[in-house]
Amino acid sequence: MTENLNLFTSTQVVIKDALDKLGYDEGMYDLLKEPIRMVEVRIPVRMDDGKVKVFTGFRGQHNDAVGPTKGGVRFHPGVTADEVRALSMWMTLKAGIVDLPYGGGKGGIICDPREMSMGELERLSRGYVRALSQVMGPTKDIPAPDVFTNAQIMAWMMDEYSRIDEFNSPGFITGKPIVLGGSQGRDRATAEGVTIIINEAAKKRGIDMKGARVVIQGFGNAGSFLSKFLHDAGAKVIGISDAYGALHDPDGLDIDYLLDRRDSFGTVTTLFDNTITNAELLELDCDILVPAAIENQITEKNANNIKATIVVEAANGPTTSEATKILTDRGILLVPDVLASAGGVTVSYFEWVQNNMGYYWTEEEVREKMTTKMVDAFENVYNVASTRNIDMRLAAYMIGIRKTAEASRFRGWA
Repeated sequence: MTENLNLFTSTQVVIKDALDKLGYDEGMYDLLKEPIRMVEVRIPVRMDDGKVKVFTGFRGQHNDAVGPTKGGVRFHPGVTADEVRALSMWMTLKAGIVDLPYGGGKGGIICDPREMSMGELERLSRGYVRALSQVMGPTKDIPAPDVFTNAQIMAWMMDEYSRIDEFNSPGFITGKPIVLGGSQGRDRATAEGVTIIINEAAKKRGIDMKGARVVIQGFGNAGSFLSKFLHDAGAKVIGISDAYGALHDPDGLDIDYLLDRRDSFGTVTTLFDNTITNAELLELDCDILVPAAIENQITEKNANNIKATIVVEAANGPTTSEATKILTDRGILLVPDVLASAGGVTVSYFEWVQNNMGYYWTEEEVREKMTTKMVDAFENVYNVASTRNIDMRLAAYMIGIRKTAEASRFRGWA
């Protein structure tokens, strides 16, 4: 049987398994197996050369039984409708795992922002909001940054929505600049959340983070922050990678130097001659492996070669279902993406709450509240996995989907 590398269908399989274990019927699975709303839009943008180029964008809203949908918007040439569907479902799971009053949403535009000017990106961002303004809003669907989008793009989107709405609407979007109602700590929230989870997982396996050998695949927003946090905490980051290759030093890399040399897209390995491949990086002997790049990196082909004690997924879908089983059977503690990377949506929720109140918290308050949410979520998932003798991914899906399933049942939807 060939391995399932499609994020959407492999997500459906685990959701089906989770709902079966929770005792829900086929009708509930039928409701939750795909987004309740999937919108495809065409966005005309006048480019700097005067020509009009039409871009394709998507927004998936998985389920709003619990509350408004919430999730990022990515600008990437590889965006597909299936990817957006799967990621909107994952956002439902993340919100359920950290107990937020949200359903999952996700969006994307097929484009390469690395080849676009700031003016073109602004016109594209505003066009996306115009195309979707009727199905988005602070009480409907709340976007956020994702791959290749940032606080500036969120600011343009918020401004466009506020013009359409004729009302200043900071709660329309999260991940904004602080001066426009952004939250302290939002830019590093995902990486801080992963760091909290790594610390909790290390305790379960008796690993001292001081001197722990860590390998991080990916050196973008999450990977670079993560490298810095773990390095500063005394861990030995022995390997990092970007899209062009990987660096390895068994004595630990000079993370501060690498951060200083990386470009805005997380590229740094092109400056070095002695590089290894991403495939070799994943198989390095280490205590903790953190895939923080793209999906389908650990598969049944290389799962038996993974030498880490703990694998913590900071990327979306880096480990296939087949590889999850192999790693779990080998006694490796695999912490799934929907738990490990829930720090971002948690602090996005805090930002939305602060916008709604018009009252803003300090960075210390934000970090303290997030730590409580993430530690509770880890303990919850770990305990369900242990008591039911199932892998951490299935345990996380069971906890994550239960809230939406119950809300749907009470509403009479299934």
